[in-house]
Amino acid sequence: MTAVTGNLADPAFWQLAPADRLREFARLRALDGPVYFSERPTSRPATAGGAPGRGRERGHWALVRHADVTEASRLPKVFASAPGVTTPEPARWVRALFGDSMVNLDGADHARLRKIVSRAFTPRLLAEAERDIHKVAARIVDDMLDRRPDEFVAAVSSRLPLEVICNMMGIPEEYRPEIADRVNHASENIGVERGLAARLRMPGRGLRALARMQRMVAGIGRERRRHPTDDLISALVCANVDGQALGARQLGAFFSLLMVAGVETTRNAITHGLTLLTDFPDQRELLLSDFERYADGAVDEIIRHSTPIIQFRRTVTAEHTLGGHTFRPGDKVVLYYASANRDEAVFPDPDAFDITRNPNPHLGFGGGGPHFCLGAHLAKVEMKALFHELLTRPVGLRAVGLPDLAGSNFDNRVRSLRFAFSCPGERRP
Repeated sequence: MTAVTGNLADPAFWQLAPADRLREFARLRALDGPVYFSERPTSRPATAGGAPGRGRERGHWALVRHADVTEASRLPKVFASAPGVTTPEPARWVRALFGDSMVNLDGADHARLRKIVSRAFTPRLLAEAERDIHKVAARIVDDMLDRRPDEFVAAVSSRLPLEVICNMMGIPEEYRPEIADRVNHASENIGVERGLAARLRMPGRGLRALARMQRMVAGIGRERRRHPTDDLISALVCANVDGQALGARQLGAFFSLLMVAGVETTRNAITHGLTLLTDFPDQRELLLSDFERYADGAVDEIIRHSTPIIQFRRTVTAEHTLGGHTFRPGDKVVLYYASANRDEAVFPDPDAFDITRNPNPHLGFGGGGPHFCLGAHLAKVEMKALFHELLTRPVGLRAVGLPDLAGSNFDNRVRSLRFAFSCPGERRP
């Protein structure tokens, strides 16, 4: 068995430079099977092919190859999402209080909720959302050119997905500043190493933020049941899918999921995209030479290269052999999308940023199966619309310095990114 020095379960690993983490993933992919990592810092080193202290030992098997992540994603009866996909798993009392998010459900429960949500995304609602995306993107860049900010996340990348989702859901304007604030408080420390005082304080702060946001949305849902409009909340609470619609807790859980899956991930992808297009000027020039031709490839390559969601957790429910290892019921498995998207067996020269990469079967929206991201299409539309505005209207738009990364094991979050540009008619700074 081969000793592994980089412990993916150690928060310190996620404080390493991204290049160092990627080198460790590459080394893990080259091993002869999945590796077990203890989630208790005093345990013996992890090994390939064996788990120290199995039984009561708390740890997980790391799936790092594209083929293994894809296979596990498409076998939900074996690799279950319940009781939770995040590390650590949500506590039972949290799930009881806030309801189970669709991403943490399996089988009939997941299928029922997904069916209600899918039916609510009518062709008319989606067409209206796409028109709105282009209007919002143009307005954000108008505002950027007028105000001349120098920090990209707050001024640009966080605004587009939040405004688009709030418009689609039908969130009144007066609630939006508080929702934006609550989203940041609820998600800012997911998977991030913190000191003892912060560990004691921040979970309560995050849960309070989540509770306030869910109460706010539940109130809007009650109003929409009485007086429905043409927004997504009305469609969800008034749906009649096999006689069922979303209740208050289900609506709150779905909205919280949407804020992470639809706002955080898109925000991070857009921010990483600006850095990539700055660091690879040849790819930027190629994109600008024929935006309509290359935009889809650029968006997919940004998502592959940045991988906004780093990992999801699974629980094994039946004995199954995958990647040369036999998993047993109760085993915990983590699907490392950040590694799968750099798999040399699938992506030639995987660390290169190439907007012409074809095929590009990245796992940025999941590895397929029933949990494939419902919002994948809208996220791509948002990114294309915003980058079209950003690359064709300002002059010399570019990232300045390195992004401030959160050091999370859950999402590739950017706290802030400095940027610079000139307005049309000005000389480039």
